[in-house]
Amino acid sequence: MGFLMNAPSVRNDLALGHAIAQALLDGFNHHYQLFREASRAAQANFETGDIHAQQTLVRDRIAFYDLRVKECVQRLKEEFNADSLPDPVWQKVKQQYIGLLINHQQMELAETFFNSVCCRILHRTYFHNDFIFYRPAVSTEYIEADGPAFRTYYPNEAGLAATISQIISDFGFTQPFADLPGDVRRIILALRRHVGKPFKAKFSSYIQVLASPFYRNKSAYLIGQATYGRRKIPFALPVCRDNGQLQIDAALFKPAQIRHLFSLSRAYFLVDMAVPSAYVQFLHDMLPNKPRAELYTMLGLGKQGKTMFYRELFHHLRHSNDQFVFAPGTKGMVMSVFTLPSFPYVFKIIKDVFAPPKEVDHATVRAKYLLVKQHDRVGRMADSLEFSDVALPRARFAEEVLAELRELAPNAIEEDGDTIVIRHLFIECRMKPLNLYIQNRKGEQVEAVIRDYGNALRELAIANIFPGDMLFKNFGVTHAGRVVFYDYDEIEYMTDCDFRRIPPPPSPEFEMSGETWFSGNKNEVYPEEFGNFLLTRPDVRAAFIKYHADLLTPKFWQDCKARIQQGIVEDFYPYPQSLRFHQ
Repeated sequence: MGFLMNAPSVRNDLALGHAIAQALLDGFNHHYQLFREASRAAQANFETGDIHAQQTLVRDRIAFYDLRVKECVQRLKEEFNADSLPDPVWQKVKQQYIGLLINHQQMELAETFFNSVCCRILHRTYFHNDFIFYRPAVSTEYIEADGPAFRTYYPNEAGLAATISQIISDFGFTQPFADLPGDVRRIILALRRHVGKPFKAKFSSYIQVLASPFYRNKSAYLIGQATYGRRKIPFALPVCRDNGQLQIDAALFKPAQIRHLFSLSRAYFLVDMAVPSAYVQFLHDMLPNKPRAELYTMLGLGKQGKTMFYRELFHHLRHSNDQFVFAPGTKGMVMSVFTLPSFPYVFKIIKDVFAPPKEVDHATVRAKYLLVKQHDRVGRMADSLEFSDVALPRARFAEEVLAELRELAPNAIEEDGDTIVIRHLFIECRMKPLNLYIQNRKGEQVEAVIRDYGNALRELAIANIFPGDMLFKNFGVTHAGRVVFYDYDEIEYMTDCDFRRIPPPPSPEFEMSGETWFSGNKNEVYPEEFGNFLLTRPDVRAAFIKYHADLLTPKFWQDCKARIQQGIVEDFYPYPQSLRFHQ
């Protein structure tokens, strides 16, 4: 009898749950439709050479997700009174949503969208698998799409040169190639050098190529993998424009070169994908050491990248027992930075109080990090994952880390029983701080890394970024030996800076006093001063002067700024110049 009395309520909850689930899926579908439209627009921008439109597309697309989540939250509150729904309804919503995802082509992204919306409505005590997708509920294997994610070619049937020509032609670029036969010959020569002998197609040989180009800045990239007997050869073919015609600029075959294309220190790709999980699986097969979270992020699906990173972090916490400790390096005035030694990332919390002479606030720091995310990072700025309300086990924190957070960032944390809830957090790949890297090194190692440090300053400037605080402690050295900037609280656009020469002292007394007699107002920069605080070690100074003496003069910076103001966007190649076919 009790069951019969409750039956109408159950039916009502089911109908309401289905309606809310459909509204959630409608919100996601609208988001992904706009995402794909932006990705499709990338081809026209590339072929017309409109680099400014391409950069705007990447920047604007970053905001798409949060805007659609906000719209969906508003709809659920207005139409379904979502703020006051009982627990059984929310459980029905998730159950109905799972049913709607059957045969959906972006099901993992739709699960993440569900989480994003519900976490804006529900208290964090609901952030578990009964109410949101703490674990994925559906598999992304073997999703059917209207067209395949990749195309397969058999060079033994048509010959290698004809097959490569067909691969390139099948992308349907509307602009002509200046010399496609010549580019094909150069690709084959590069392949022969990589393999170490002539590449003779065997009966078992085939080439698989992802169906959509990967667009970034002024280039498109054709990504695929050749199977040659038992050997697999990943490849990337960069396509560039020159005087209105297209050309293959290089042929990349080494996994390290291709991994570098997908580095988080570079801008996100624009790729039109009906089934993004198929693209990520293909790329992961090519680059097995590249985490899927990073691949999703580099494909412009940053929220999915964060979801997968979050799951990876908590999986790691369950299977490790080391503690969060202070990250190696000089303590910063703006951030508290800690790390888990067994996990290759650093965790950064904005302090509540900044020691002088820092003149920033929370909003300013967060705006600087967003600037970096939206900008072309040209391989020289680390991307950050930004999280809110992250609950971590108290037992995993070293006492000295907790003590600092309580003292310097009390508003950023909440202590809830056995849990430390961090209200706002940046997470970055861990690198060796440059000041520690050179501490015990000498000779060629110091010269090489200081040369790359100067290259980093130079490339950032050309890309319209002035680091502000150029001290070595704010730069890291990656596993590949590349110098990358990672401290952004003083970052500025080059075009907002005034680069000046130090004026002569008004009298000899000023020069002898050791005090500055020139202005030093905000955004005034005096490059002649750089050497005084950067190059105090003789071998470091000698290496910097050898390669980058011009960075210590206003002219370099003034010239960079002038070119940027003229609308000139310089070329950046994420592969060695020596590999380029056309220079």
